[in-house]
Amino acid sequence: MTRYGILGFGHHAAKRLIKGFRESQDSKLVGLWRRDAAKAQANASQFSIPQVFNTAEALCASPEIDAVFIVSPDSLHLPDVQLAAKHGKAILCEKPLAMNAGEVEEMLAAAKAAGVPFGVAQNMRYYRSLDIIRRWIAEGRIGKPQLAHSQFSYSAAGSPREWIYDPALALGGPIGDVGVHCIDALRFVLETGVTAVNTLAHRDAASGQVESHAVIALDLASGAMATVTVTTRSEYRTVVEVTGETGVILCENGLTVDHPVDVVLRRGPEVIESQRVSNADAYSLMLDGFSAWCEGRDSYLAPATDGLHNQRILDAAYKSWRDGTKQTI
Repeated sequence: MTRYGILGFGHHAAKRLIKGFRESQDSKLVGLWRRDAAKAQANASQFSIPQVFNTAEALCASPEIDAVFIVSPDSLHLPDVQLAAKHGKAILCEKPLAMNAGEVEEMLAAAKAAGVPFGVAQNMRYYRSLDIIRRWIAEGRIGKPQLAHSQFSYSAAGSPREWIYDPALALGGPIGDVGVHCIDALRFVLETGVTAVNTLAHRDAASGQVESHAVIALDLASGAMATVTVTTRSEYRTVVEVTGETGVILCENGLTVDHPVDVVLRRGPEVIESQRVSNADAYSLMLDGFSAWCEGRDSYLAPATDGLHNQRILDAAYKSWRDGTKQTI
């Protein structure tokens, strides 16, 4: 059993991670720290978390903690990772990993020097919808992939994560927040990297210095091409679609955990196969996958060494938007 402490307990932890820990088999949440001490005590009472730590360092130093789950705002990830590594704790960090690839390289160096596992909380790599898409592609059921698309739309109006519009705390708008999920999902199902990036994006009055919606074009190492579309100005919707030489795989709302989804394989107008799956257990699968890695029993699907490539893609996406030029990875 791997004992976790959450560093930066907030809305995401309350909404998603608590359920994941409750349903996990080999991962136990035993402590938390957050900057607001009163809210920390309230969270611990509400969710029956045994320990509240007065400081982040106290959590990381505690012999009762085996792994630190970092859920703080983006700009705090680097010092939080370095703190956990200093105390020899396994590290699971929310996406995006950092504010830029240079920071990720510093994180990787700290984890390597400490000899501790370091993973990214890319829970979607444990989605059953993506597992089916990945398997059908690997089986050649649509021929060689040519085009791929992923979309993540949601409304940020009234979001309890007030820091997401603050460029001092957040990497950016929806590109960094959910675009990284879309990029990672396509990389995962297609088993490829990204070689070049082109971005169009817009700001609005509410988003301020960060983007409100964007389109990202990706050249893939496999030879396929992909687009990622994101917005914080729409109703919730997620899409994963891959077009191959002989067929298409489509999953409407394929990146949700809130309800079952259908993964559909089509050739022309004909539906060849359709499977309904639920991703509801993805957080517990992710946690137990990381715990197994910490305990030396198995590998983890989203190591931070791979997360560095995602960060380089994000860096290129933002540079492309700022400069109006195509960026190579």
